[in-house]
Amino acid sequence: MPSKGLVLLIWVIFVHSTGIYLFLRGFLLTRLALTDFTSCADASKPCTLEPTHKRAVFLVIDALRYDFIATDPPADPVSPYHHNVLTLPRELTQKYPHNSFIFNAHADPPTTTLQRIKGITTGSLPTFVDMGSNFGGSSIDEDSIIAQLRLAGKKIALMGDDTWMTVFPDVFHHNMTFPYDSFNVEDLHTVDEGVITHLMPLLKTPQSWDLIIGHFLGVDHVGHRLGPDHPTMRTKLQQMNDVLKEVIALLDDDTLLVLIGDHGMDRTGDHGGDAVLETSSGVWIYSKSVPLSSNSGYFTTSNSIPAALVPVKKFPTAPTAERSIEQIDLLPTLSLLLGLPIPFNNLGTIIPELFSRDSFLNHALEINSRQIHSYLDTYRASTAGGELDGVWTALEKSWTQVTTVPSGERLDAMYAYNRLALSVCRALWAQFNVVLMGLGLTLLVSGVAATWVLFIQLGSTNENWADYLGDKLGWSARGASGGAVIGVLGYLLFQDFRFLQGLDALDCVLFAAPFLSSLVLALSCSPDVTFPSMSTLFTPLPLLLHALSFLSNSFTVWEDRNVLFLLASICVPHVLTGLSAPTDRLRKRILGFTALFAICVRLIGWSTVCREEQGPSCDVTFFAGSSLPAPPTFVLAFAFPAAFGLPLLLRRFLAISKSHNGVTALYIPFLFTPALASGTIYWLIEYADSAELLGPAWAGLLRSVRTGVSRSALALGVLGAGALWWLIPICLEVSTTTPESASNAPAKAPKKQVTILGFGNAYGAPYLIFWCTAIGGVWLVTQLTGQLVLALGVVAVLAHLEIVDSVRDVNSLNAAFSSATPSTALDLDSVGGSWGAVRFAETIPLALLGMHMFFGTGHQASVPSIQWKTAFILTRGVVYPWSPATVVLNTFGAHVLIGLAAPLLGMWNVSPLAPEPGPATPGTQPSDSKPNTDSPRSRVHRETLRAALGVILYYSVLLLGALGAAGALRRHLMVWKVWAPRVGVAVGAWGAVAGAAVLGWGLGVGRIMGPRGVGRVLGGLGA
Repeated sequence: MPSKGLVLLIWVIFVHSTGIYLFLRGFLLTRLALTDFTSCADASKPCTLEPTHKRAVFLVIDALRYDFIATDPPADPVSPYHHNVLTLPRELTQKYPHNSFIFNAHADPPTTTLQRIKGITTGSLPTFVDMGSNFGGSSIDEDSIIAQLRLAGKKIALMGDDTWMTVFPDVFHHNMTFPYDSFNVEDLHTVDEGVITHLMPLLKTPQSWDLIIGHFLGVDHVGHRLGPDHPTMRTKLQQMNDVLKEVIALLDDDTLLVLIGDHGMDRTGDHGGDAVLETSSGVWIYSKSVPLSSNSGYFTTSNSIPAALVPVKKFPTAPTAERSIEQIDLLPTLSLLLGLPIPFNNLGTIIPELFSRDSFLNHALEINSRQIHSYLDTYRASTAGGELDGVWTALEKSWTQVTTVPSGERLDAMYAYNRLALSVCRALWAQFNVVLMGLGLTLLVSGVAATWVLFIQLGSTNENWADYLGDKLGWSARGASGGAVIGVLGYLLFQDFRFLQGLDALDCVLFAAPFLSSLVLALSCSPDVTFPSMSTLFTPLPLLLHALSFLSNSFTVWEDRNVLFLLASICVPHVLTGLSAPTDRLRKRILGFTALFAICVRLIGWSTVCREEQGPSCDVTFFAGSSLPAPPTFVLAFAFPAAFGLPLLLRRFLAISKSHNGVTALYIPFLFTPALASGTIYWLIEYADSAELLGPAWAGLLRSVRTGVSRSALALGVLGAGALWWLIPICLEVSTTTPESASNAPAKAPKKQVTILGFGNAYGAPYLIFWCTAIGGVWLVTQLTGQLVLALGVVAVLAHLEIVDSVRDVNSLNAAFSSATPSTALDLDSVGGSWGAVRFAETIPLALLGMHMFFGTGHQASVPSIQWKTAFILTRGVVYPWSPATVVLNTFGAHVLIGLAAPLLGMWNVSPLAPEPGPATPGTQPSDSKPNTDSPRSRVHRETLRAALGVILYYSVLLLGALGAAGALRRHLMVWKVWAPRVGVAVGAWGAVAGAAVLGWGLGVGRIMGPRGVGRVLGGLGA
C-alpha cells in the first residue's frame, strides 16, 4: 500500500521535473563561444599596434566599487567609512595628467567573480545561466588575452583568487602561481596577505615575468560578512592603499599598472545582480613614465576627443556625472597597449583617452572595429547565426557607414558601430528556443491536470484506494511506454522540419512519454465525480491570483506583500465559521487559533529584506540596517526566548490531545531544546566575531567554538533526534488502574482499566516529532532574525492544524443535525477525533506560509539576497557538499518544512478508531451511500498522501505561472532582472516542497503507520 503512494509521488515529480528541464533548456540562454583565434596573418590589415609597455601588473580588488577609488570623496558619502583608496594616485594624477586615468566601469550582470573574469579576459558577455557556475566554473576555451600572451611566449604570474586557476588551468608559470581559496568569506586577510607576500618580490625582478595578476579578496569578504559601512571596511581599504603605494614605488618605467574591481557591491555588501552599485566597478590605469595620452598631433586642447567617444554617467553618491566605460573595454585597450591582437570574441571598445596621441586613436579604433566586424560575420555564419536575423540589416548599414563616411567622421562611425554591436548582442545574445519552452509548459499543464484529478479521485473513490491507485499507475505506465515509442517515431519522421530545430530524439521522448502518461492517467479516472458547488469553485482563487500575479513585474517585485495579503484574507472564512459554530467550545477554539494564526502571519511579515526595485517604499528590518548585515538589537534580545519558548509551545499544543507524555517528555527537553539553543548560540557567536565585540585577537577562538557548536547542534537536532524517533516513533503513554469497586470484591478477580494517553492524536503527535527533527536542521542554517520567523511559522502551522480540526468538527455536527436521523445522544462538548477528508482549501494556507517564511527569513527572488555566509556554518572553508547544501537549505528551508508538514493535515487529531466520514464535500468525498471499506489506518494513509499531493499541487501551479510569465515576457526589458530570478525561486521552491513531501510521506508516515510504529501498540484495537 505505501509503495504505490510513493510511486505516485515519484511519478508526479518525474513529470514536472521533465517539464522544467525542457523549459529551462529553451529559456536559460547559453552563449555560443566561437573557438577562432585572432591572428595577424594578413599583413595588409594590421591587428595590433606597437606596444607602449613591455609588461603589466593587473591587480583586482574584488568588489571594488567606483566610489571606493574616486580621487575626491563623494559630496554625500554613503557612510563615514568610505575613505579614498587612491590617495597617492591623486597626487600622481595632478602631477602627470597623461599617465593616470580613473574610470567608472560598468560590469555586465551577473556580477559574480567567475563571469567577470571571463568578461575581462575575453571581452564577451555573460548569460544569466552562467551565474550558476560561479562555484564550479569550467575552463575558457575561446580566445582571450591570457591565450594571446601565451601564444606570444609570455610568462604570467598569478596570486590570489583560485578562480583564475579554474578558468585558465595550466597557463600560469609554475614557479609564480600562488592560488588561495576564494569562497571563504569568513577569512578577511589570508588571501590579501598571500598576494602581498608573493607580489612584492616579483616586482623587484621584472625581467622574470610579463604579466602579474594579483587578485585581492578582503574587500569583498568584508562586504559579504560585515557590510560596506562597517569600520573594518575602512581598515581593509587603507591596507589596499598601502599596498598600492608600495607597488607604485617598485614599478619600473616599462610596466603598466591596471587596478580594477571585478564588480561592485550593494548597500549590504552583496552582489550578483544588476543594481547600479553592483555593476559600478572602479578602474585605475597608471603608467610611471610613458604618457598614455598627449596634446600633440591630431588632438589639441581645441580639438579634443569627440564627445560621443567619452560618455559620462552619474554615480549615485556623486554630485556630477563622471567618465564611464564598459568593463569589457579594458580587453581591447590592454591588448593593444601590450602589442597583442584583440581576442576574437571581444565586443569591447578601446578607451580613447589611452590612445590620444599622434594617429594612435584612428589606428586603434580601426583595428577594434574590424575585429568586431570579423567576429559578427563569423558568428552569422555559425549554427547560431539566426539569432542576428532581426538586427543584421542595422549592423550592415552601420558598417557601411564606417567604410564610406569622410575621414573626419570616421571616428564617430567606428565607435557607433562598436556600440551597436554590443547593444544588439546584449539584447539578442542567444535565441530562445520557443519550441522547447512550449513543450515544457505543455508538460507542466498536463502534470498539474493529472495531479489535480488524482487528488480529487483519491478522495472520491469508494474502492480500496491502494487498488484504485495501482490500476491508475498501470494505465500511466502503459501511456509512458506508448509515448516513448511515439516520441522516437515523431523525431525520425519530422527531424528535418524547421519546428524541430534544436530538438534531439531524447527531447522528443522526454516530452511524449510523460505527456501521454499524464493524459492517459487523467482520462482513465472515473468521470462520475460530483460537480463542485459554487463555494468550492472559489477554493483555488488565492492560488490563481498568486500564479497570475507573475504576469506583472510590479506584482512579482512586491510578491512578499501579496503573500501577506492572501494569508490575511484566508483568515476571514475561518472567522465566519467560528462565529457560526454550534458549540461554545468550538467557537472559542476556531476564533482563538485563527487570531493566533493571524498574529503570527503579521509578525512574520514585519521581517524583510528589500530588493532594488522596491526602492524607498521598503525598509530593511531583517538586518540592523540596509548596509549593516547584523541582527537588530531586539532580535538579539529575543533570540534565546525564541529558542527555549518554541519547544514549550510545541509541548503545549501536544498537551491538548494528551500527547505530551511518552517519548515527547524525553525528546523535547533533552534533544530539541538544546538543538535550537545551540543553533542560536552559533549565530550569537558569529555576531560577536563579526562585530569584534571581544577584539580581533579572539577571532580564531570564536571561529573554532562556533564551528563546534554548529556540529553539536546538527548532532543533537538531526542525528540524535532522528535516531530516537526511529527507535520510538510513538507518543503514547499506557497506564492501568484497578477500580476501587473491583478491589473490594474478593469473590471475583479484580478488573483492570487501561488508559492510553494521546490516543486521539496517536498518528499526528509522532509525526510532529519527526517534523521537529527537520526544524532543528533548518534552525541552525537560519540567521537570528530568521529563527524568530521560523518560530512564528511553526506556531502558525500548528494553529492552522487546530483550526482545520475544529472546522471538521463543525462540519460533522452540522451534517449530523441536517441528517434525517440525528443522534439524540450526541455530546456537543466532547466532539473531536473524527476523521475527515483533506480538502484542497486546507493545503492553501500551509503552502502560502512556505512563501511567507521564505521572504521573512531574509530572502527575495533576487541574486543578492542569497546568504552566502551560511556556506561556512559547518566548515571553515568551502567543502563539498556541505557548503552548497547549507546555502540551499538556508534559502529553501521554509519550503522544506512546509513540504514535510503537509501529511499532518491528514493525521492531526485523528483517532485510530475514528468513525467513518460524514456526508461528502462535493468534489472531495464520496457522493453516494456505499460504505468505504478502508480501515481507519488505511484512510489516514490515503489522506496524508492527498495532503502531500495538495501542497505539491499548489507549488506546481506557482511554477507553471512563473515559467509561463517568463516565457510570455521573454523579450521584456526586465526579463533577466525580475522573471528569471523568480523562475529560479519557483523551481527551487517546488523541488524543496516536492522532495520534502516525498520524504515526509515515504519515511515519516511510513514509519509511524508501519508494523513497528503506532500499529505495534494499537494493532489489537483494529486500528
